[in-house]
Amino acid sequence: MNRNLLLLAICQGLFLVNNVTFIAINGLVGLELAPYPWMATLPIMGYVVGGALAAPLVSQTQTRYGRRNSFQIGLIVALGSALLAALAAQYRLFGLLMLATVVAGYYNANGQLYRFAATELARPDWHEKAVSLVLAGGLLGGVVGPNLASWTRLVLPVPFVGAYLALAVVALLAMGLMALIDFPHEPHRQRHTSTGRPMRQILRQPVFFIATLGAAIGYGVMNLLMAATPLVMGLGVLLMALCVAIALSGSEMGHFMAALALLGVGWNFLFTGSTTLALGAYRPEEKDRAQAAINFWVFITMALTSFTSGAVATTGGWAWLNIGALPALALVAMALLWLWRRDQLYRDTVAD
Repeated sequence: MNRNLLLLAICQGLFLVNNVTFIAINGLVGLELAPYPWMATLPIMGYVVGGALAAPLVSQTQTRYGRRNSFQIGLIVALGSALLAALAAQYRLFGLLMLATVVAGYYNANGQLYRFAATELARPDWHEKAVSLVLAGGLLGGVVGPNLASWTRLVLPVPFVGAYLALAVVALLAMGLMALIDFPHEPHRQRHTSTGRPMRQILRQPVFFIATLGAAIGYGVMNLLMAATPLVMGLGVLLMALCVAIALSGSEMGHFMAALALLGVGWNFLFTGSTTLALGAYRPEEKDRAQAAINFWVFITMALTSFTSGAVATTGGWAWLNIGALPALALVAMALLWLWRRDQLYRDTVAD
């Protein structure tokens, strides 16, 4: 752990504070402001869809301005969108709330790159540990986020206006910390010449596909049930499968607590492993486009599972919600097995 990694981990935590609080209160504010009850969760979906739409733009910003400046732009957007959402809640404007959540998706897409930036702050043999340490900063969001929503919900006459204003303060704090991080200087970002291989060539690589699949399914399964090497990723799949098994075995509080604990740890293994695996699929000059592509599919999966979660839970119930996660986990497990077998055959051929 070095100073830069520590600061980035705290920024990751503040990003998750924003993420968790935004999602927690958007549904409630949406229910209050939406013209029809079925539209209540649209602000949550808008946040995720906004992230998917912003992913290519974030990639271009990262290439043009570098890590720190691009991250600061994301935090400025976080500040502005929080203030916009506060106005929407204050004046009961559902359309303005939708606009605020979609705009906030830019910060969502930007913050998803913190884990990749962690590898640039550590030596090569520490890449996976660096990703894990920065993602561990998200524990701050898991603890502070729900409490922040609760503490600030009624501090002003109109409910949740104070919560949105608190998120504006969180963004300002993150901007101050981000300014202290020394990211490596990358001269190639200033050039407007070739930026590596065509994107279709990067996407065709099995390693890139499996890394993207693991990240998307890891987030998707967690999102479904809540709203770095292949062996590490395999352990994540196993833990998530155990989570489903426990969830199906009963509906007591103990079952929920054990299942959620396994879900969180399994997601961390799968997401960290996928991030590390992806590092070998692109060159330095290709990283912005490649990382944007990975995050785009993560956001698409989150958007689909956000919608599916509510639909399945209200029609099929808790059991079918968990059963629905199993095919996705099986797909990742088969992909990892194929990748392991391919690498084993390659090593045997080289040895011969």
